[in-house]
Amino acid sequence: MQDTLEYVIGSRVQCAGDDCGEVAFVVVDPVADKLTHLVVRPDDSIDLARLVPVHIAVPGADGVELNCTRARFDEFEPASQTYFLPDAERLGVGAAGGERVLEWPLYGLVLSPTNIMGIAPGADPLPTTTVEHIPVGEVGVRRGERVHAADGEIGRVRGLVVLTPDSSVTHVLLDEGHLWGRKRVAIPIRDVTGIGADGVEVRLTKDQIKDLPPVDVAGLEAESADTAG
Repeated sequence: MQDTLEYVIGSRVQCAGDDCGEVAFVVVDPVADKLTHLVVRPDDSIDLARLVPVHIAVPGADGVELNCTRARFDEFEPASQTYFLPDAERLGVGAAGGERVLEWPLYGLVLSPTNIMGIAPGADPLPTTTVEHIPVGEVGVRRGERVHAADGEIGRVRGLVVLTPDSSVTHVLLDEGHLWGRKRVAIPIRDVTGIGADGVEVRLTKDQIKDLPPVDVAGLEAESADTAG
């Protein structure tokens, strides 16, 4: 029998007992409806968020435990990359088109006035931009993203419910503060029609979501009863 797990975005993360930060967001394969990675952001640097394979992440009452050491965590692929934005005119790019050229990912390079293309101390550094770096064809899901029912906004994302061992997503959890206050609401993934810049789109109406049955997740019903009491 498959077990059901709840991944709450914003949970604290431990690596073999060491604090590794928090779950910044999660990454989903929207075609297969599977959770593939957690993006874990250390407290000491937002630039060092890592793509952590979900199969080594075990959620619990106190957060998420990773089956790896902190040293191994630091070796995971970065969840973002920073690029120089060279001056368009200096590179011969038509200024009229307002184009900017993205090149040279920094990959954690420690910048100083003398190692940025030989720029002299005191000179203005080249501008940079940081872009999200997740597997092609997959999407990031963040806590607080809007959830839209067929007849209007219904709430905001809290996390995901998945089945083991293949991490198939079964439900999207709504955060506290949704339409029905403190009632726990979980929307079946089969009723999610899209995840994009505007949030999560659902085919159900608000009344249909209100009448959804409870989800069989360990501790979910107990928490729901506590908040309702």
